[in-house]
This record gives sequence, structure tokens and C-alpha cells, in this order.
Amino acid sequence: MDKLITIFKIPELRRKILFTALLLAIYRIGFYVPLPIVNQAQLRNWEEQLNTNAAGKIFGTVAMFGGTSIGMSTIFGLGIMPYISASIIFQLLGSVVPSLEAMMKEGESGRKRINEYTRYATVILCAVQSAFWVQYMMSPQMNVVLPQYRDFWHGMVSVCIMTAGTVFLMWVGEQIDEYGIGNGISLLIMAGILSRLPVALQGLWQNATTRLTPEPGKYGIITIVLLIGLFIAVVVGVVAITESQRRIPTQSAKHVRGRRVFGGTRQYLPLKVNQAGVMPIIFASSLLIFPSLIFNGLARATAGLRSETWTVGSFFATTFQDLADAFQRQSYLYTICNIVMIYFFCYFWTAITFNPKDMSENLKDYGSFIPGYRPGRRTAEYLEKVMLRITYVGAAFLSLVAVIPSLVQNGLNVDFTVAQFLGGTGLLIVVSVCLDLVQKIDSHLVMRNYSGLVNRK
Repeated sequence: MDKLITIFKIPELRRKILFTALLLAIYRIGFYVPLPIVNQAQLRNWEEQLNTNAAGKIFGTVAMFGGTSIGMSTIFGLGIMPYISASIIFQLLGSVVPSLEAMMKEGESGRKRINEYTRYATVILCAVQSAFWVQYMMSPQMNVVLPQYRDFWHGMVSVCIMTAGTVFLMWVGEQIDEYGIGNGISLLIMAGILSRLPVALQGLWQNATTRLTPEPGKYGIITIVLLIGLFIAVVVGVVAITESQRRIPTQSAKHVRGRRVFGGTRQYLPLKVNQAGVMPIIFASSLLIFPSLIFNGLARATAGLRSETWTVGSFFATTFQDLADAFQRQSYLYTICNIVMIYFFCYFWTAITFNPKDMSENLKDYGSFIPGYRPGRRTAEYLEKVMLRITYVGAAFLSLVAVIPSLVQNGLNVDFTVAQFLGGTGLLIVVSVCLDLVQKIDSHLVMRNYSGLVNRK
């Protein structure tokens, strides 16, 4: 409590925190401002039906990553996902396009140009996504637009509103980066994830009971205690693995200037165990949405086929429906495919973001070396071998975190809205953003000779 009081005693830090809180409040208010063409009653009915459909998975995943809601029919309906998609695209292109790679190495000026291109790409993605979404809202599948507004001009106005909303959120994130505290885009995503927490707690409270053997649909005292203990254990584990490092010892070369000897000090090169962060889970979850949707579509398309001797449509429809059911979130096939794809994308994303050759050249340029390995190719090979090993551990950790919600849902018979806060992408994002925020507040306190929030030995 004393440290929290100390934070608000520093005028500059207090202004940064209050400014960030104000922009986050504006961000959340925008999700309750609907588009003018939407029938709210029909939208609520559609959302209730969506929870039982296979298509609900894709909207739920997009909502989780973009910090938005499944309905997505508000001025901030697209969330910040288009900007994140554009940033990922340019980060991937920077590894394969020579001109962008050279631009990244130019320093601050190159980063500014890439950020400018990212903003332009965000506007294009917003326009395309909002156009498809507005068209889908007017289609018979959703049918939530009022009849008098089902024309081109009202649709165009809605597209402009949703595009402007995402551009405004992009600006809000940049303002938090410059005048607030923490990473603006990450804080927006975290706020969207935490906005689901009151609903989950309300459902848990309403279905909780003090009985040891509760009736079906209720959570007994043992289940509640297990959920609380599991949540604490998962959070501690996520923090430990997120902050864990493989420290490689390095030594700087000695050189003599006059009568003084410089260098020769021993340091270490930190390599994060979870180098890929949350991106492998995002990629794996996003791609595993489509098999169920594709097989469901094929099952509906082949259900009407008939033959004189046997029902071709029934055979193919049953086969495709079985495949669609096999890729449901709680199935064994979905879990196995999810783990395999997380391992693949861990190594893929690490190969893109971690370049052992450049790191070995940087060590050589600064006059440092790894004891026992010659600078250059041998050092790069050693760094690559170490990264391959620790990436395996990081991928195992991400796989465990990704499957915990399904295990909890099946093992304890808990609703998925509650189980998703015990692991998965949302918990990783929230913990990572909170750690980054605490570190930045801690740096402000230490810079002004206060004791930090984190006690370091």
C-alpha cells in the first residue's frame, strides 16, 4: 500500500497513469456505442444463437485477439486487430524483402517510415474488413440491420465509421506510448480481455454452492478451491517462464591504452526461453478455426445429393460432419493439432525474430566473445543450437498453457467463460502486459530514488 501511495506522490507518474486510465475508459465506452443501422434486439438474439454454432469460434477468436466483442457492431467494432495484422505483415516481410530489411536497419528514420506504411495498410485492412462485416450484417444469415437502412449509402457510412473507429484506437495507442505509461496497443488488448472477467465472475458466483456434492450445473466448494489454486499456480508459472532466461557468458577483449588496461570483464547474453511470446498460440488458434467451418460447409453442401441406388449425400454429409466435430475445441484431434502447430510456429517465429549470425557479428564488433567459441560462424552455430533447445521448452510451456482451459472445462465441468481465464492466449497477454507495465513504473520510481515495486537482490 505504501508503494501505491508513493506512485501517486510523483506528479509526472501520476499524470501518466491518470492519462492512460482516461484513454482506456474512452476505449471501453466506444464499445457501447452501436452503429446507427443496427437493430439491437435482433443483434442480441443473433449473439445468443452464435454461442451454439461452429461459426462462433471464429468470431470469439477475433474478439479475443482484437480486444473487441463477438457482436462487433459498434463504432469500435473491429477493435485494434487490423493494426496488429498490418504490424505482423510488415514484420514478416522485413525478413524476406531486402528493401524493408534495409529500412529496418536504418534506425529511427527507418522505423518511422515502416510505421507510416503500417498505418496505411491498417486503413486498407479496416475498409476491407468493415465492408465484409457490414455486408454480412445485411445478409439473411445475420439480418440485424433495420430494413430502411439496407442500401449502399448507409452501408458505406457504416464502413467509414468502423474504419475511423479503428484509426482512432490506433491514435489512442500512440498517445499512450508518448504521454502515458506502458505499451498502448498492448494495454488496449488487455483491457478488452479483462472486460470479460466480470461476466465470468458473475456466472461463477451465481452457480456456486457450499455443498461438497452439488447438483448438476453448480460448482461445489471443492471445485471453487481447485479453481482458485489452479489460477494462482498458472499465473505463477506464466510469470516464471515469461521472465526466465538462458544466460550465455560473454567476455570482452582486453586492450591497453597508455598504462591502463580496459576490457576483460565478464558479462552474459540473455536469451529468453519464451522467445516467440504469444504469437504461436495466436497463429495456431486462428488456423484451427477453419477446418471446422470448412467441413461444416461441405456437410451442408453435400446433404442434398441423391443417387438411385444409395444416398451419396448422406455418406459424404456424415463424413464431413464427423470431421467437423473432430475439430471442435474440446476434441483430442483439436488438442493434438493445436500442440503440433504451436511447436511449428514457435520455431518459425523464433527463426524470423532471432538471427544468430547478426548477434555474433554484433558481439564481434563490440569486442566481445563467448569463451570456448571463436567469433563469427562458430559463435553463430552455438547460439543457434542453444536457441533450438530452449525454444523446445518454450513451446512445451505454450502448449500446456493453451490446453489448460479445455482440460479444466472437461475435468471440472466448468463453463468455458470461466475456464479461459485459467490459461490460453488471454492469460498470456494479460500477464505479459502487466509485467511490462510494472517494469516501467518501477523504472520511474528507481530513477527518482524510490524503492521499486519489484524487490531485486
